[in-house]
Amino acid sequence: MLRPLAGVVICAALACAGCSGETTRQASSAAQTGTWKSLAPATLKRTEVAAARVGRFIYVMGGFEQQSGSTTSATERYDIERNTWRRVADMPVALNHAAAASHRGRVYVLGGYRGRSGLTEETAALYRYDPKTDRWSRQPSAPTARAALAVGVVGHRLYAAGGANARDGALTTLEIYDLRKRRWKRGPSMRVAREHLAGAVAHGRFYALAGRAAGQGNFAVVEAYDPARRRWLRVPPMRKPRGGIAAATVRGRIVVVGGEESAGTIREVERFDPDTRRWRSLADLPTPRHGLGAVSRRGRVYVLEGGDQPGFAFTDTLEALTIR
Repeated sequence: MLRPLAGVVICAALACAGCSGETTRQASSAAQTGTWKSLAPATLKRTEVAAARVGRFIYVMGGFEQQSGSTTSATERYDIERNTWRRVADMPVALNHAAAASHRGRVYVLGGYRGRSGLTEETAALYRYDPKTDRWSRQPSAPTARAALAVGVVGHRLYAAGGANARDGALTTLEIYDLRKRRWKRGPSMRVAREHLAGAVAHGRFYALAGRAAGQGNFAVVEAYDPARRRWLRVPPMRKPRGGIAAATVRGRIVVVGGEESAGTIREVERFDPDTRRWRSLADLPTPRHGLGAVSRRGRVYVLEGGDQPGFAFTDTLEALTIR
């Protein structure tokens, strides 16, 4: 969110700015994917949140909250079928820039900053929320404290990659948590150190998407971790370099939304097909945001909250796109 974007923007040529032929193709592609729909606003205006879905409910945790201007422990629940929001049990601690994923009906939140009003006091803590009891519990901490990281679940393992901490800056670190044995282990490092990246899972692989690093700007790089081979695989880069983003898998394809750059928040939306290894443009996000959450359900991607201006900005916006 608040880290400077100064420096060289990696793979910027891939965005094809000013290419009229590409613009025409993108417009045609977007037209085939429907239009975004605005849904009920959240109970809070926030940015740098974590989000995950369990059943018909979406959970949004932590972040910076507008009214207080501080890091919050608040958890909101959105009912997809009823288009309504309500508050549920707060997290045990206030966190911003944490990451979340769901597994077997529970939500896991990892890492983040504990600082009241800034990017300080990164944590290695892992928390689990049980919607049935509306309670949080502390799980074994990860080996590395970090924030602005990416997570995803493949099988019974939680994968955590990238992020940043005060000691090392942007990280290449991969750590793997066995959800059954409740144990952490170190995995092979990514090729590119980055923070403010997104994570997604498709076809049994964990994808680490884009992100940025201080002094280097936004990246378009994508890497995929294959648990069967225990190694990272190179993936075609995104069209748009971006950091401060979110991603969700819709019908086996990865949709990437949001982000910020020196020109402002990013409205372009992209989809990656692991079968064809190609990126495709979707309809632009109506409210471009960074520090947002994204989840999917039944062919639809939901984009939640986040800041509509670079830096310290907040929204309660919820928008959804049906992917055909």
